[in-house]
Amino acid sequence: MDVALTPSHWIFLAFVLIVVLAMVFKRDVVLPSIIGIFVIGLVYNGGSLVAGIQTVFSALMVAGMDLFDIMLIIALMVAMLKAMGKMGADNLMVAPTRRFVTNPHVAFFALGGIMYVCALFFWPTPATALVGVMLVPVAIKAGLPAMAAAVSVNILGHGMALSGDMVIQGASGLSESTIGLPGGAMLNEVAILSLVVGLVSITVAYLMMRKDINAQQSIGVNKSELLAAADADINPTPKAKAFAAFVPVVFLLIIVVMIISSFEGNFLGLEAISGGAATALLGGTATALLILLSIANDGHKAMESIPGHLREGMLYAIKIFAPVIPIAGFFFLGSSAVVDILGEGAPGFLFDLGGALANSLPLNNFALSFGNLFVGILSGLDGSGFSGLPLTASLAQALAPGSVESLAAIGQMGAIWTGGGTLTAWAFGLVATAGVAGVKPMDLARKNFVPVICGLIVAGIVAALLM
Repeated sequence: MDVALTPSHWIFLAFVLIVVLAMVFKRDVVLPSIIGIFVIGLVYNGGSLVAGIQTVFSALMVAGMDLFDIMLIIALMVAMLKAMGKMGADNLMVAPTRRFVTNPHVAFFALGGIMYVCALFFWPTPATALVGVMLVPVAIKAGLPAMAAAVSVNILGHGMALSGDMVIQGASGLSESTIGLPGGAMLNEVAILSLVVGLVSITVAYLMMRKDINAQQSIGVNKSELLAAADADINPTPKAKAFAAFVPVVFLLIIVVMIISSFEGNFLGLEAISGGAATALLGGTATALLILLSIANDGHKAMESIPGHLREGMLYAIKIFAPVIPIAGFFFLGSSAVVDILGEGAPGFLFDLGGALANSLPLNNFALSFGNLFVGILSGLDGSGFSGLPLTASLAQALAPGSVESLAAIGQMGAIWTGGGTLTAWAFGLVATAGVAGVKPMDLARKNFVPVICGLIVAGIVAALLM
């Protein structure tokens, strides 16, 4: 089918290229995105200055409304974790896992595995502080090099956990909302590809660092002394002990219920809990736990402490998503959401451009997979990881000959693994990991490069086969 391209289409394409070039040169892309929205609104509405200005607000509003549920679930999880931290239950919750990090080889995988689980539930950056402060020093004392500890935490936390995000579904939720897919539509593809990248990356990283681990292990550490030193700073109260056990059990039960509900004819008689329903269940549970934690710790002063924790959680979420909203608003012009911005009859600019390209070029699955993966990697150079998801998702919708979900998922892998981040030394996630391990961010990015690229290449092949 022939696609009629208008001046607005070419303007949109020009600004897409400007955004990509800005990412390549490590510049922020919020300003080009806002200008792009304004110019397209101006031209599409026949040169009306008022309409152009209104389009900017409409695009930001539509993007903000679509992203708010993701922002809210992250804010509630962080608020709950802050309440746990005030009680001392957060450290106590991960304390039993210290028994797994007394051998450096075991510690390398155990440290990353614990980080992965915590990051799925509590988001990677708060989990980095929790796991890093509690476990990294123990692993280093056990003979694991600080760089190996940082690589393990970073790859399985800000890499595998964040790119899959199978519990909170913030990353895939952003991709899905951009192109109008129902919540949870990409979950299977994202889960498969994130595990592929993560398992390949952590295996390659271990093989590359095994000699360093063996050399460090020769120092030798008394296991009983190490465990005694590790537990010396933990002085739990009965309340902290109770909530340290109660909180993870509650979330594990929720995961079990969600899994059971996905099977047809499940014995609980529940409707499938996924997408928005899963987000609502997790968010409501986090809120209830926040209230219980605050009352248990603060008593009647909980009426003041709860707003404080919520404020901290919301500020954290806004700090992440504030620059993402204008970028998402720009790329929403390329998807079906454009009608909410420009009105009925407005074309999906990127979709039309992709259709025109598909009509003129013979694109195969492997070219599309690695092409969108490369676009995702470029978008991740801004150090965010999330800002490029509207672009990779929109390209997938425009170009995918088969599974849109698989093509969008591989783009998400490139964006999150690069900017989320494991490859960009200026990404907040990598900097946070380097900080708790006491290594230089640039050195950590270099150590991650070969393992992560190997993982992304294998995932690119898998994505092409899934399409």
